[in-house]
Amino acid sequence: MRNTPKTDPAGEPPKDYVERTNLAIDYIVRNLAAPLTLDEVAAVAAFSPFHFHRIFRGLLGETLNQFVKRQRLERALFLMSHAPGRSLTDIALDCGFSSSSDFSRSFKARYGVPPSVFDIETYRQSHRDQLSSSMAEHDQSVRLERLPRGENPDGFVATLRDLPARTVAYLRVLDPFQPDRVTQACYRLMEWADARGLGDGDWLGYMWEDPTLVELKDCRYDVAVVLPPDARHHVPDGEVGRFDFPPMTVAEVPIAGDIELEQRAIDWLFDTWLPSSGYEPDDQPAFEAWVGRPFAHGMEHFELACHLPVRR
Repeated sequence: MRNTPKTDPAGEPPKDYVERTNLAIDYIVRNLAAPLTLDEVAAVAAFSPFHFHRIFRGLLGETLNQFVKRQRLERALFLMSHAPGRSLTDIALDCGFSSSSDFSRSFKARYGVPPSVFDIETYRQSHRDQLSSSMAEHDQSVRLERLPRGENPDGFVATLRDLPARTVAYLRVLDPFQPDRVTQACYRLMEWADARGLGDGDWLGYMWEDPTLVELKDCRYDVAVVLPPDARHHVPDGEVGRFDFPPMTVAEVPIAGDIELEQRAIDWLFDTWLPSSGYEPDDQPAFEAWVGRPFAHGMEHFELACHLPVRR
């Protein structure tokens, strides 16, 4: 967390501040297409508007309005990249802009040009280069080279699965590409889950942003464990939050290998399978559905399924 207005003795923000701010973020994510006011979101977090404004900015480094506008623009970028069949007007309204002209003004103010002439492929490649450089900086053996569109050297096959509604307990990681942040969050959540007899549930990881479209420092990654119905009273609990996912259809690709194999599977799903599938991405994050617990085989070998939610 960044620039916290108040901290506990360990230098971290009070857990109830984190809990209540996460409630606000989750509300924003669920209601991005609707008007969102300071009073409304502050009430969700059980803060007065004055105190919520100060606390939110201290924890996230930007005001509520800045955060909401950035989320809307980044969602629009995702749809422009992965749902090219949608018109810019539809994207504008789906992302909470009052009109296509409002969207165009906001987009140009942030990215320098109107969305109608934005070169999204060049933008994605530049961010992909940043992602690869960041990963290589921390591990020289990692080379996240982009899998060219249309190629499938690993023989990936996507299977459509209908998943039921799920409630998860999650621990949110800001700026997750910094070394050890995600793994440490996994260990903390596993300790929390084991203490409550929940550690044998299904484990998920999911990124709310596409790091090929969003600055790495602005990404959010949640590590989560799926809760049985009789355990939902355990959360929210300080830094451990609760999120309710609706039923969804996912395209599933299982993998057993290193981070580079996983990245190729993600590239293939988004850049090759999705455009030719006839589906559009759903308004949900893409998931890592772990086989067993996260990092059960260390950092060199992953066993999981990549899940891309799609609209039927």
